[in-house]
Amino acid sequence: MAFRNEFFEKNAIFLLVGTLLTVAVGGIVEVVPVFTVETTVEKVQGMRPYSPLESRGRDIYVREGCYTCHSQQVRTLRDEVERYGHYSIAAESMYDHPFQWGSKRIGPDLARVGGKYSSDWQYAHLKNPQELVPESLMPRYAFLAETPLQTYDTVARMKTLRMVGVPYTDEQITSAESDLRTQSDPTADQTKLLARYPKAVTVPGNGTPTEMDALVAYLQMLGTLVNFADTNTERLRQ
Repeated sequence: MAFRNEFFEKNAIFLLVGTLLTVAVGGIVEVVPVFTVETTVEKVQGMRPYSPLESRGRDIYVREGCYTCHSQQVRTLRDEVERYGHYSIAAESMYDHPFQWGSKRIGPDLARVGGKYSSDWQYAHLKNPQELVPESLMPRYAFLAETPLQTYDTVARMKTLRMVGVPYTDEQITSAESDLRTQSDPTADQTKLLARYPKAVTVPGNGTPTEMDALVAYLQMLGTLVNFADTNTERLRQ
């Protein structure tokens, strides 16, 4: 064995070839199984793609760097489950590109923030966090309320997401701009919107959505789609 080691140590080319072969075999062993199963994430009841307004809100969430302070991953540790709720499961991020699990928390985890506070509270908190939470380090995002949401490329974005696996239907894509405005208008008929996107939360806008409307719609959806009343995850599977 010592002779074989010495041979490779003294011959750089053979050492390089041997290293490449070892890495290649290891990579194949890890990658091939992924392509031999139908899916690596089991679906659970209640999960759906983001509504057009929620999706745009998520884009703003990522753009403003919210993920650098707020993770969206409740770990299985007892103290986290008691504080935030049921631990996160992979299916909750199955339509995220990219996911927002995170590795650092300066502020609280937001995986279960949907419905924890009213929409009015969320607007006020985004405009001036310290007014509601004096010790907060969060910057102010009042400008989002004055920034009209760009909607011209909503359909194109949804078509792109469908290309990478998000199961938007033709009906959802065709109705995208209408649904986006409906969700930001409490006076509009929400029936068709809720049929396409169950549990979508209407934000108190005026039908001409701002970036803050979109962000609040996204936050109010987080953690609300899956019913964790039964903590036995096995029973949630379809």
